[in-house]
Amino acid sequence: MTYDYDLLVVGSANADLVIGVERRPGAGETVLGSDLSVHPGGKGANQAVAAARLGARTALLARVGDDAHGRLLLDSQRAAGVDTAGVLSGGAPTGVALITVDPSGDNSIVVSPGANARLSPADIRDASGLLRAARVVSAQLEIPLETVGEVVAGMAPGSRFVLNPSPPVPLPAGILAACDPLIVNEHEARVVLGGPVVDGPEDSVGETSESARETPESVGDDPEEWARALLARGPRSVVITLGARGALVADARTTALVPSVPVRAVDTTGAGDAFTAALAWRLGAGESLTVAAAYAARVGAAAVTKEGAQVSFPTAAEVASLAAAAPGSLPRAGAAERHVTAPGQPVSGPDQGVAE
Repeated sequence: MTYDYDLLVVGSANADLVIGVERRPGAGETVLGSDLSVHPGGKGANQAVAAARLGARTALLARVGDDAHGRLLLDSQRAAGVDTAGVLSGGAPTGVALITVDPSGDNSIVVSPGANARLSPADIRDASGLLRAARVVSAQLEIPLETVGEVVAGMAPGSRFVLNPSPPVPLPAGILAACDPLIVNEHEARVVLGGPVVDGPEDSVGETSESARETPESVGDDPEEWARALLARGPRSVVITLGARGALVADARTTALVPSVPVRAVDTTGAGDAFTAALAWRLGAGESLTVAAAYAARVGAAAVTKEGAQVSFPTAAEVASLAAAAPGSLPRAGAAERHVTAPGQPVSGPDQGVAE
C-alpha cells in the first residue's frame, strides 16, 4: 500500500510558557524567575515538528483555539513542513503548558489542556482519510482517552500505532493490543502495570486477565520483568526508557538494552517527544526496534543541547554529526553531563540517580 505520510501525529498542541528558575519552589513558596518566554509546544505538536525536521512526511491531527497561541502553533508547524490540514480550530482556548527550568536543564510542567480536551472521537472519524493515509500513527494522552481509542479503530490495515501514555492512566485492552510499541518511562510503566486493563475506552474499571494481573511490586525492580509484564498485557512491542541506563526494547522474540548518549544538557523540554517521533519514523522506514531506538536516543540527546522544545529539534544532518562525534568532543553548554533517552523522563548526571 502507498501512504501519503510517513507519520501522522494525533495529539496535543500547547503554547509553552517557560520561566527559568534557580530552583523550583516548594509548597507555599514563591521564587523569582527569568523573563517569560513563549514557545510552540505540546506533545503532539512537538512530535510532528521533530519528525518533519528529520525529513519525514508528517501530518498533525489536533485542535487549537482561535487565538494568538493557536496561530503561533500553526505557524510553527507549517514552518517545519508539517501538513496542518488536520488541525482544527475553536471550541476552547489553545492549551497552555506552564514550565519551569532549573540551571541543570531539568523541568517541571503543568498543562491546562484547553482545546486539546475537545479533540473528540467525532473529529477523528471526520478525518478518516487523513488517518488511513499514514504509514505510522503516533498518539499520546494529552487528549481524551476515548479519542485515542477512535484513532486505533480508524487506522488503515497494515499501519503501525505508537503510543506514549503520558500522562499515564490504566489503558483499555484494545489500545494496548494495537501498540507497536508502547513507549514508557519508569513512572509510566508502574502506572500502566498498577492499573487494570479495562474493556473499552469509556470504562474506568474493567476485567483483567490472570496473566495480566501484574503490579510494580510483583515484578520487582528489573526492567526486563517490567517489559515481560507489559507485553503480557497486549502490546506487540515495548520500549522502556531508563535515563542513564539507556532504553530497554522488547517484543515477543527479543529483548535488548540500547545505550544512552552522553551530552551537555541545557534544557530537557521536548526531548522525549523528539525521541518518540524519531523512533516512530524509523520503524515505519523498516528499521528494527533496536536500531530505531538507538537512532531515537541520538535525536533526543541532540535536542537537550539547546534551549526550548521545537526550536531545539535536530535535522538528520545534525543527528549524523552527533553520532560521529566522540563523547569528549560533544558540545559544552555549561551544564553537567547528562544521558538522554526518555519521553517525559528527567535525565541524570554522573553523580545522580535517574529521576522519576
